[in-house]
Amino acid sequence: MMEEKKTYTFDDFIGIVRRLRKECPWDREQTHSSIRHSLLEETYEFIESIDQNNFEEMKKELGDILLHIILHSIMAEETQSFRFEDVVQSISEKMVRRHPHVFGSGEARTSEAVTQKWEQLKLNEGRSSVLEGVPVDMPALLRAQCIQEKASKVGFDWKTRRQVWEKVTEEIQELLKAQEQEIQQDIEDEFGDILFSLVNYARFIDLNAELALRGATEKFIKRFHHVEAELQRQGKTIGSVPLETMDEIWNLSKEIGL
Repeated sequence: MMEEKKTYTFDDFIGIVRRLRKECPWDREQTHSSIRHSLLEETYEFIESIDQNNFEEMKKELGDILLHIILHSIMAEETQSFRFEDVVQSISEKMVRRHPHVFGSGEARTSEAVTQKWEQLKLNEGRSSVLEGVPVDMPALLRAQCIQEKASKVGFDWKTRRQVWEKVTEEIQELLKAQEQEIQQDIEDEFGDILFSLVNYARFIDLNAELALRGATEKFIKRFHHVEAELQRQGKTIGSVPLETMDEIWNLSKEIGL
């Protein structure tokens, strides 16, 4: 007879993590800093499951993220910094406070109105700048877009898409000029300005620059793998043929939809 599968509750899960923290040598040794990178990895894995529309993996990756939330809370509890209940209380208060159109007498009929009020509410909470709250450790393109969006919400933005593109072309010319002068720091600065301007343009055509670059990178990988596989089928290696041969196979990969 098959053993009945145990059903775990949320309280059971917290108890499991508490026991691991006490009885498992590895879990006992961890600190907020030592597992910092793991939380980032789990978040990226969850994002990948979203991109793949894989609900089974989404379920698993959310569990991994929840594990980190509980474990960090237990660590903080051990030093009397805060408890998991404080985490829940804090986020609940913030959601109610920042949605007065839902929980109070405020009014916001569009998503644009909600986001504008959101930034103002954060300033009312003590922030000195609308640009606060964007982590330095975010991927650079994503961070640039978040910064631009925050500035846009308070009216600091270009008026038209054409203006943004003109800025892109202006920055390209400045990069070419910096290259002629061979000043490395200026070249790096101007290249950064081009990237920042391109992120702005992506925003104006309703694209997420981070996702667009990720997609382009994955497309490159698929096509390069096709080149490698085709050369292997021909009994050749990737480094033993001229560029023209690789380009020919590369162009064929585009024709077959890679």
